[in-house]
Amino acid sequence: MKQQVFIVGLGLIGGSLAMNLAKKQDVWLIGMDHDSDTQQMAKKQGVIQEIAESFEQGVQQADVLVLATPISITIDYLNALSELVLKKKLIVTDVSSVKNNVLKTADKLSDPLVSFVGGHPMAGSHKQGYTAAKPHLFENAIYVLTPAQHAGEEEANFLKELFSETGARFLIFSTKEHDEMTAVISHFPHIIASSLVHQARSWQETHPYLEQLAAGGFKDITRIASSNPKLWQDIFFQNRTLMISMLDDWIGEMRKVQSYLEEEQSEHTYDYLLKAKQYRDGLPVREKGAIPAFHDLYVDIHDQPGAIHDVIGLLAKDSISIKNIQILEIREGITGVLRISFSTSEEQLESKHLLEDRQYEVMVEQ
Repeated sequence: MKQQVFIVGLGLIGGSLAMNLAKKQDVWLIGMDHDSDTQQMAKKQGVIQEIAESFEQGVQQADVLVLATPISITIDYLNALSELVLKKKLIVTDVSSVKNNVLKTADKLSDPLVSFVGGHPMAGSHKQGYTAAKPHLFENAIYVLTPAQHAGEEEANFLKELFSETGARFLIFSTKEHDEMTAVISHFPHIIASSLVHQARSWQETHPYLEQLAAGGFKDITRIASSNPKLWQDIFFQNRTLMISMLDDWIGEMRKVQSYLEEEQSEHTYDYLLKAKQYRDGLPVREKGAIPAFHDLYVDIHDQPGAIHDVIGLLAKDSISIKNIQILEIREGITGVLRISFSTSEEQLESKHLLEDRQYEVMVEQ
């Protein structure tokens, strides 16, 4: 008999999970989304087999419930679940990037038939919705599981097997461990990126040409500020206490740097930058984390008609998918640099070999 899996929310994450679950022969997928066109598209493509008429109907039919919705809506669904009388065992999981309030709500579920294991697949995209979903979204990404008080290793292992087609690397953390770590490396950087954009926006009133210079490194470090504002508003307020604490830490850190500059402490400034470089250079490379990563290739090109077209044409001919392209520098008569970004290291290295065979000078980001 097939496992009945009910996914609520068929956006980027929910849709991508559904695409992986659809590969399993022993799974029957039921889907529900607030957008009726999304539901119909997923069913037409064979990603889900059935559209739930209601939350209650889907839950009563399901062996597994996946809540792939914004955090506040996930909490609403958990509260709605507590009002239902179930007829069989149900394993519930979510995809929320902040676990504290979700787990608190899940711990209040009193039905002995319900087991909740929090989930957070640390992968994403700059795009939103079902049309951005893809089955390889989670490959080599960390997928954190946080069991509630009525669940344990057995339920966590069940979900590992259920989501095995994702190619993700599963880790089990407590709620506190998860929220603190994701706050440091995902949530708080979003605040910083947004603040840098606001600073540039303010300075543009003084220097109208500023936006023409706001490319390269600036666009890299502020990329996440382009993410869904409504989603991040929800994340910030769900993790509000930690965000406030980290803002205090950050302000203290900036005051330290300010004092180095005011007091002309060049050695302290150098040491500060050196330690940051050493830690940054020691981070794992070519792995997916909480902030979506790209695999970059740098190609030297000359200022001549069709130079960029020739490079991109070679990759397209080999059916290599490009996620982003940027001209770092190209001026008349001078060799420029084209940065091409890929989703996987395999595409990056395949492109490198292909271009080198055509005598291009290519460098892989280390």
